[in-house]
Amino acid sequence: MMQTLDSRTDEWGVVTVKDDSVYRVLSFGAGDEQSRLLKHQPHWLQHEYAQAMLLVLLFKTPARVLLLGLGGGCLATALHYQLKGVHITAVELRSSVIELATKYFYLPYGKRMQIIQAEANNWLQTGVERKVDIIFTDLYQAQGADQGQFHATFIENCVKQLKLDGWLVINAWMEHQNDTSLLDDLKPYFSDIRTTHTSSHNWIIIAGRVPNTDTHQTLKQKAHELSKALGFSLSAHLNRLSCESL
Repeated sequence: MMQTLDSRTDEWGVVTVKDDSVYRVLSFGAGDEQSRLLKHQPHWLQHEYAQAMLLVLLFKTPARVLLLGLGGGCLATALHYQLKGVHITAVELRSSVIELATKYFYLPYGKRMQIIQAEANNWLQTGVERKVDIIFTDLYQAQGADQGQFHATFIENCVKQLKLDGWLVINAWMEHQNDTSLLDDLKPYFSDIRTTHTSSHNWIIIAGRVPNTDTHQTLKQKAHELSKALGFSLSAHLNRLSCESL
């Protein structure tokens, strides 16, 4: 049974950390589970949507990564463990989330990990110190996904911070799949757009500025090798991955 370890209230609502003998969970509201950590293997991603977001590693091995939205930091921890030389910058709106993630979720320390408290779109407009290879955007509030990350201006600001061969990964919901404007806003900037869905009703968009020409068989082999290190299989996510017409 989950026991509450900590709870904070800020202007955006409540942030709670719960724990049992196996897992630690970060929540933004009743019935919500924003992050789930496997305590004995904190770098093994537990949420299906987060696992699917790592399909981008089949297309790009990054030196610099930007995370928009920190949560419990599970994605940051997985990337830090898997990619030994990668530099990670995470931008998070809420200081309470940063404090709880740092205290309870085994976030790695060091020069390769930078956490910034800021509103993501405002911060993007000021420009990152160095352009990045991959941007992961997973902005979430108590009532659901932050709709701002699906607007054309937000996507444009992301593109400005990407390298010429960079990739953008967006965690959307299945309801966004019917909104053609989101893909239309991506198409002027990205020549390779792929999507997949999860049983948890997430819709993951993976968009590259330069097309990836690997065959499905090559990607399948890469997924097999990467899965060994990640602690979960990418194969099912890869099999559901489809290319969007441009």
